Amino acid sequence: MLTDAEQATLDAITLDAPWELIERFSRLKREDPADVRTAADLLVARLTSHGVPVHVHRPELYLSIPRSASIRLGDQTLHAKAMAMSASLPGGHTAPLVHQPSVYAADADEMFSKALFGDAVDVRGKIVVTEGFGMPGKVGELEERGALGVIAVNPGDRAHWGICTSIWGTPDLDGLPRKPNIPVVSVNRHDGALLIDAAHDGQAITLFTHLDEGWFESPIPVVTIPGREDPDAFVLLHGHYDSWDVGVGDNAVGDATLLEIARVLWERRSELRRTVKIAWWPGHSTGRYAGSTWFSDTFALELHDHCVAQVNCDSPGCRDATEYRDVSWMPEAERYAQAVIRDVTGQESFGERPPRAGDYSFNNIGLTGYFMLLSTMPNDLRAEKGYYAVGGCGGNIAWHTEDDTIDVANKDILLKDMRIYALGTLRAANATTLPFDYTLAVDDLTAAVTKYQAAAKSHFDFSRVHDELTALKAVISELDAYAATLDGRPLTDDTVRRVNAAYLTVTRLLTRVNFTRQAPFFHDPAISVPPLPDLAVALDLANVAPDKIGFHKTHLTRGQNRVIATLRDAARAVRAALPTPAPTL
Repeated sequence: MLTDAEQATLDAITLDAPWELIERFSRLKREDPADVRTAADLLVARLTSHGVPVHVHRPELYLSIPRSASIRLGDQTLHAKAMAMSASLPGGHTAPLVHQPSVYAADADEMFSKALFGDAVDVRGKIVVTEGFGMPGKVGELEERGALGVIAVNPGDRAHWGICTSIWGTPDLDGLPRKPNIPVVSVNRHDGALLIDAAHDGQAITLFTHLDEGWFESPIPVVTIPGREDPDAFVLLHGHYDSWDVGVGDNAVGDATLLEIARVLWERRSELRRTVKIAWWPGHSTGRYAGSTWFSDTFALELHDHCVAQVNCDSPGCRDATEYRDVSWMPEAERYAQAVIRDVTGQESFGERPPRAGDYSFNNIGLTGYFMLLSTMPNDLRAEKGYYAVGGCGGNIAWHTEDDTIDVANKDILLKDMRIYALGTLRAANATTLPFDYTLAVDDLTAAVTKYQAAAKSHFDFSRVHDELTALKAVISELDAYAATLDGRPLTDDTVRRVNAAYLTVTRLLTRVNFTRQAPFFHDPAISVPPLPDLAVALDLANVAPDKIGFHKTHLTRGQNRVIATLRDAARAVRAALPTPAPTL
């Protein structure tokens, strides 16, 4: 239920300023770095006109900007779209075609992460034509198998832009070897069918691609609205402002949402207990989240010590997006996010584990995150329209195409979604103790371990992990009961600080062990990460040869050690925040 102050904040949100920005962005392509800088200037000018202070960072980000691509098939020239971070071959490369059958992804997680191939064919020394999007899992496997190039046959009348590397942000020395060394393009379904037929006929093609790649100055506007009680602690609300073409549904609508929330919260800043930071990222589309990754790297220790949650804003307010289904949230944020959506809209919502996508560039720091995409089109309407799975625009297949124009945005849905984002940010900033339910995070881990135990059978025993999870849930429940008695105290109260510090420690530890494989402050590839990834190889045990099973068991032993140590550290932090029992006389 909304408080009077929350209702007043939501009532202050209007479409005037955000819609004017959407109209301006609908005429501005925002993939070339020069146009991205123009967009940043427009954002800063509008914030300044509302009296909102804004600081602009200007990092050099490593980006890949597709310029052109085409395919010569006999006497035909077919239009194509080069995938960012693929090889640039403006002079063309000629090779035989081969068709590697694949299937189209059923959802965004599959689309970003999995190859989904049928029976493997010999692709060595050939250009491969295959169904689906030219995403990292697919491209990486085909290059490893010896392909000289990849043509991804998209499922609709438009080819979609995208990025084909699993490298998260600007490459470091560990990630750089994963950069594709082959050309990768997308074509529409009609031209893809011609190419598949040509492959079956044993024809060769010439593939042309032209991309600009290198270091580009990329502005990052950040608004900081200080909290009155604990200004060091903050909620980070963020979204990308670069796009493919004019990108209204992905993500001019999100940029406008951030602008309006910045305006309203700045005007009502005296009501904020914690600080709110609002950031607009470049390099999302051409650098695999390079802007948010730079911020994560540059301010890693501040984020680690003080950020209570990150809230991602991408593709709100799109046409026909009337449901809240498959909403991304980490398990501890589920009930919180559902209550926010229910209190704004009266609707129930249904979530999913955040895919390794979007600007979730903070998992290795250990931040709680909720939202990415928000409202979406009902499944029956998608089926009626003949739409396929895409990664934004509320389910509209204009995503990452020239069709993502202003008619993709819907004013009524946008206003509703803006209020959800505002309330989701405001409540986290104003809660006395952090409003997330960490017993749900423990339940999520318990479900994963139960699944892995069923797969492992007698090959491996996860009972020690189960015992630690049971103990951790019990002590968190005890802390939750204690925290409930603190409501209304100032955030500066020593007891409140101690409880919130314990919750943050639990967040950092459980997020890392559940969502990451890499060390803290490094970035996992943009490939799906299963729950408790160090234990996920248990799912393979049933198919492992007897002489190889010892390797899997060794891996699981090490993974279990990591998990148990993490759970024990979390339990110790929680116990330290509980009141000390009075001595008995």
